[in-house]
Amino acid sequence: MPKIAYIDDIDKWKSEFSFYTPIKVRFSETDMFGHVNNVSPFIYFEEARIEFLKAAGLFDSSNIGDGMPIVADLQCDYHKQMFFNDNLKLYVKVNYVGNTSLDVHYMALNDREELCLTGRGRMVYINPQTGKPVSIGESMKEILAAL
Repeated sequence: MPKIAYIDDIDKWKSEFSFYTPIKVRFSETDMFGHVNNVSPFIYFEEARIEFLKAAGLFDSSNIGDGMPIVADLQCDYHKQMFFNDNLKLYVKVNYVGNTSLDVHYMALNDREELCLTGRGRMVYINPQTGKPVSIGESMKEILAAL
């Protein structure tokens, strides 16, 4: 496997995931060649990210404070083709929490536990009225670190 810029040790990196969302590849997510279209993984990342953040309590108004998370960048690396009706486990973890942002990593494994996708993205906490970054509260940082 070629070197992935945001992963130093692939085995250690893989072992740090615990949260995942099951994904069943739908026919509409495939292209004319029968494999998953290159935009579909970003939809999978979104689905898993939302479930992860819900589990972290980010959609609970008592935990979010004055901010809301937005995706600032998103990257995907494709390692193995996926096809209609494949079952995936889309793992999510927080790799780093800063003052106003967090770095989220993704990993998709198929039924044979083969690595199909890796990804990463930066989420920034912003004030919804001003659009300016705001600090992530200490309680949210603790919750994210626990996941």
